[in-house]
Amino acid sequence: MEEGMYRAVSGGRIALQRRQYSASCREFSVRCPWLQLRSLSAATCSVWLAAYGLFVLSQNSMVLSAAIFITLIGLIVYLHFVKIDQESLLVIGSLGIQMTSSYASGKENTTFIEMSQVKDVVINEAIYMQKVIYYLCILLQDPREPHGVSEVVPLFQSSKPRLDCLVEVYRSCQEILEQRKTSDFTRTLN
Repeated sequence: MEEGMYRAVSGGRIALQRRQYSASCREFSVRCPWLQLRSLSAATCSVWLAAYGLFVLSQNSMVLSAAIFITLIGLIVYLHFVKIDQESLLVIGSLGIQMTSSYASGKENTTFIEMSQVKDVVINEAIYMQKVIYYLCILLQDPREPHGVSEVVPLFQSSKPRLDCLVEVYRSCQEILEQRKTSDFTRTLN
């Protein structure tokens, strides 16, 4: 297992772990920064200070109870549905591509795409908040039109790595796709 440190589009540090199980099976995991205690404390304090201000004005203790309840529910929702700790991409040349997102609460979301549906893996660019960012995506083959693309599936959307990190993953994916194309071509000749 190899690990490299990179930067996200936002400037935060992210870690890319690479595992090569065989020539046609590789896994890439991008680990996002942990939950920042400073931002969590700031959000909690601002909600509680606003609730205390309302309590002073209204003299109703339900305001403080509601603030505590809202803060706890908000934190649970954030950890379970928003904050992604790790995104991984498992590429198996003969089988397909599996994408997994691991949330801070421990929940995992996994998507699998069969290799027969994969047309290509590319680096695309987009304009985001007045700057150009790059992202890795999978182009899915259109079953009705052999040269067409039916869908674009973006990868690493939560961590948003910079181009240098994406190029490394892209090159490995292209090596596996080339092996698949070569084996398909050889099978066609036989």
